[in-house]
Amino acid sequence: DREYNRSFKYATNAIKTSKYNFFTFLPLNLFEQFQRIANAYFLVLLVLQLIPEISSLSWFTTVVPLALVLTVTAAKDATDDINRHRSDNQVNNRKVEVLIDRKLRSEKWMDVQVGDIIKLENNQFVTADLLLLSSSEPLNLVYIETAELDGETNLKVKQALPVTGDLGDDIEKLADFNGEVRCEPPNNRLDRFNGTLAFAGQKYPLDNEKILLRGCTLRNTDWCFGLVLFGGQPGTKLMQNSGKSTFKRTSIDRLMNVLVLCIFGSLVFMCMILAIGNYIWEVKNGSNFTVFLQRKHSAGFSAFLTFWSYIIILNTVVPISLYVSVEIIRLGNSFYIDWDRKMYYSRSDTPAEARTTTLNEELGQIKYVFSDKTGTLTQNIMIFNKCSINGKSYGEIRRLTLKDPVDFSFNALADPRFVFYDHALVEAVKLENPEVHAFFRLLALCHTVMAEEKKEGELLYQAQSPDEGALVTAARNFGFVFRSRTPDSISIVEMGNQRSYELLAILDFNNVRKRMSVIVRSPEGKLSLYCKGADTIIYERLHQSCSKLMDVTTDHLNEFAGEGLRTLALAYKDLDEEYFSRWRERHHEASTSLEDKESKLDELYEEIEKDLLLLGATAIEDKLQDGVPQTIEQLAKADIKIWVLTGDKQETAENIGYSCNLLREEMKDIFIVSGHSPEDVRQELRNAQNSMKPDGAANSLLLTEEKSKNLIKDEEANGEYGLVINGHSLAYALESSMELEFLRTACLCKAVICCRVTPLQKAQVVELVKKYKKAVTLAIGDGANDVSMIKAAHIGVGISGQEGMQAVLSSDYSFAQFRFLQRLLLVHGRWSYLRMCKFLRYFFYKNFTFTFVHFWFAFFCGFSAQLGLEMSYWTAVNTFFVLGSLAMYFAVTFTMYSNGMFLIFPSAFPFIGTARNSLNQPNVWLTIILTSILCVLPVVTCRFLLIQLCPTINDKVRQARATPPPPPRRSRIRRTSSRRSGYAFSHAQGYGDLVTSGRFLRRPAVPRASGFPQVGRAATGFSPMGRSAGYSPTGRPQNLKVPDVEVTSLQMYRTFSDGDL
Repeated sequence: DREYNRSFKYATNAIKTSKYNFFTFLPLNLFEQFQRIANAYFLVLLVLQLIPEISSLSWFTTVVPLALVLTVTAAKDATDDINRHRSDNQVNNRKVEVLIDRKLRSEKWMDVQVGDIIKLENNQFVTADLLLLSSSEPLNLVYIETAELDGETNLKVKQALPVTGDLGDDIEKLADFNGEVRCEPPNNRLDRFNGTLAFAGQKYPLDNEKILLRGCTLRNTDWCFGLVLFGGQPGTKLMQNSGKSTFKRTSIDRLMNVLVLCIFGSLVFMCMILAIGNYIWEVKNGSNFTVFLQRKHSAGFSAFLTFWSYIIILNTVVPISLYVSVEIIRLGNSFYIDWDRKMYYSRSDTPAEARTTTLNEELGQIKYVFSDKTGTLTQNIMIFNKCSINGKSYGEIRRLTLKDPVDFSFNALADPRFVFYDHALVEAVKLENPEVHAFFRLLALCHTVMAEEKKEGELLYQAQSPDEGALVTAARNFGFVFRSRTPDSISIVEMGNQRSYELLAILDFNNVRKRMSVIVRSPEGKLSLYCKGADTIIYERLHQSCSKLMDVTTDHLNEFAGEGLRTLALAYKDLDEEYFSRWRERHHEASTSLEDKESKLDELYEEIEKDLLLLGATAIEDKLQDGVPQTIEQLAKADIKIWVLTGDKQETAENIGYSCNLLREEMKDIFIVSGHSPEDVRQELRNAQNSMKPDGAANSLLLTEEKSKNLIKDEEANGEYGLVINGHSLAYALESSMELEFLRTACLCKAVICCRVTPLQKAQVVELVKKYKKAVTLAIGDGANDVSMIKAAHIGVGISGQEGMQAVLSSDYSFAQFRFLQRLLLVHGRWSYLRMCKFLRYFFYKNFTFTFVHFWFAFFCGFSAQLGLEMSYWTAVNTFFVLGSLAMYFAVTFTMYSNGMFLIFPSAFPFIGTARNSLNQPNVWLTIILTSILCVLPVVTCRFLLIQLCPTINDKVRQARATPPPPPRRSRIRRTSSRRSGYAFSHAQGYGDLVTSGRFLRRPAVPRASGFPQVGRAATGFSPMGRSAGYSPTGRPQNLKVPDVEVTSLQMYRTFSDGDL
């Protein structure tokens, strides 16, 4: 009933990952861009330039570069968001058949509502979170692929309730279905679901086995019907685990914001100095210029206006071009990554791709790497290499042997891709060794693999885990072929004979049990329990008669583990018919119980899985990607810590840890945290801490204080340790009351592996490290289950592998193989980081040098806020320096650096902290000080020499006023000397005639008609004004009284009579 369900206002099935729409793009984007301090500063500067009283520059000098920066950034953001809109529209407009008005109608995904019944067909994506009602398969089974959710490509089985399975594909019955589902609210737990279905007066329990989650793909099933429980972005578990897209900023960006603030502070300081200088100059000298510069304001207000004028003139010290230049450098560094042939994977024709241009230099500061396992470290390909049967070891590792592979031509159903290198095992099978036959019979029966046979003899296995598929394939090649299964039977071919076993019970695997068992009845009526699992678990349940065999098998297991192989122990037990009948009844009661169902089943499993007889052990190689151990070793030398976050079980993750050198036998201890309560987990973490740092108990008291500071300091353990923690324990460890205990314990370890974790837990672990360690993090994965982790880390790397492109589409960088991470970090990351730090140093040096020209010029122009350089020159110099510096910088760095150097010396890699390396180096500050001195010293020196050697009139006036006059002294002038006339230095007629006539040089003071005040003129003497005022060509002191001679302020002459001569 769509109308009835609509009244509850459930969420729609539409999703939205875009950030903007047509109306919100401009305001939101501008708001984000003006969070950059430089952009906000230039916006304020633009407002100031519109005020005529203080502006010396045209407003377009700020508008043009600011508009260019904003436009380029907005275009880039718009392009990215348009792509997100297209992706959303593609998903929302997918079609699905919905039962409406008793008919199946094709509807868009976004129009599907909670309560609708929809029909899915083979290979279709599941539209929303559904309750499975019925399917085309026997017993209402469906097969789904969950790669989008947990990264696993194997098929999983879901089964509908029998009461809804009877509806089949009858449209009338489905339309009349009137059930009511009560369940838990939407959450992000992929592995659990609790609810009840009320139908036909009965209540039926619902669990995760009856739910199809959005993002899964229907496989090997013609059709199925489902009831929509949750829809869209807020409801489905897939979307709740996807995480949010966040704007990632590098530490260089944050450093630039801090530097811009500091530079702005220095700008304000310089402008205050100039404003004070203007005030002093106005008070002392300003009155001398009031004739031709009318004073409109007081000295104080003039200084205030001068302050803002110099804010505009000296704006070049705050560089708006810095962000543009940085983006250009980042773009160039991104091209280096795209063009790197050593990161190209020829098998899949996949080059490395820098999907973002803003995080390149951050690659050079990585401290923590969070990696998925399946498909990231491994190829997700399992190979059956060795086994131990009844105390005898068989098999060889392919890469370590020169033997010829076994010929399986005797078996028509053998998998041609399977390779084994020990002929003795084939001979034992052909000789019908009973232990060997029982060994492979167990492998053919004890599993949950689904078989698909499209053509006669062509079998395709779909396994829940790759190692299960490898074990069943091994049994197939050695003559025990798993052919098909139903919910109550398993059909196999034993040495050419078709046999069908009745499947009575499956005691499934989980993290606590660490084993799996099946109970079957053979065609002869014999009851048997077959069990496989971790060797430590199986050994605890063996019969006492197996002690000798157990010792021998243990030696073989240690040998296999030392070679990095994944091991399992195999055991069996014959059952009594009467006992099993009673046990089966209790099992049925426990499985239908609504309370303590799991604990009751565990008790029954423990009861029947004891007194087992050991058969042997298997050893499987999970093929790592090429170069993974070497890459991890190199990254460890560079002091980069690697954490593996995987959805696989603990044993799988541990074995891979050993294979890729993440866990090593040389480690003092490897701690396993698997508690099922907060108290147990806390105690296990503290025990681990005490083992690694016995004197660290007191430090644990500081965790609360460190939490308040949002920082956990680095600590050193008394050796090398590893940590393995299960998903259920991790859920407790990530609680706010325990997260610091977990983080401190994990950071003391050299390697950390988190098993059975959900996608959201992966993101939570990354966020925890980001929050308290203040370190740069990188997450790498290949599946949709890694998307939230990739989005949460500072840098996300996607591997284009077997599990689709979801991780790649959400990543910042992508390539095809894990080993390329070494080159991405140690080569491109280091290069980008060093280039950016050096560029910043040079850029600020250039800007300060250019700005100090105007600052220094202010002392020569009366602090009048005049430009020292013309605008055309200003623009030309800036353009030349920006473009020329970029070209020269790339040319020099490209020729000077060698990538091989950083592979040889990876210990020189750590460059954590941009401020420390770019600004705290003594040579940087020495360079700045010397450069400033060298820029100022030539001007000071030149000015000093000019005053001494070629003084101007003003200089001489200053010297005359500052120097006390010497006592007067008469002297004779030789007749042979040439007399220099005063007319060459006067604005009026010369005085040569007066000198030669012998008359005294006397001139009455004649007032001159002028509109100018008589400044500096004596009451009776003549005081000329102009460039010659105060100048003496004889070099004698001025303004001295000579007896009987009236001295002018122009120059001093003495006259003599002929008698004196």
